[in-house]
Amino acid sequence: MANIKSSKKRVLVSRSRTLRNKSQNTALKTAIKKAHAAVAENAANKDTVVKAAIKKVDQAAAKGLIHKNNAARKKSALAKLVKEA
Repeated sequence: MANIKSSKKRVLVSRSRTLRNKSQNTALKTAIKKAHAAVAENAANKDTVVKAAIKKVDQAAAKGLIHKNNAARKKSALAKLVKEA
């Protein structure tokens, strides 16, 4: 670990942000998987699950977790999935 105080702080902050980003990324992936599963099973609540997944994607893009084009691609894929089902 570094000797300089600011470098030590950067290491700690980086570690905490990495954990937060990892958990948010996992939640995003889980929401998308649930949406795919709901559409595949033709569940009654598939529209609400897909809307929740799209909201998670928007939030991730707003926080800078994923790029806005990546978010648009994911949202488009979910919308296409619902339309085809």
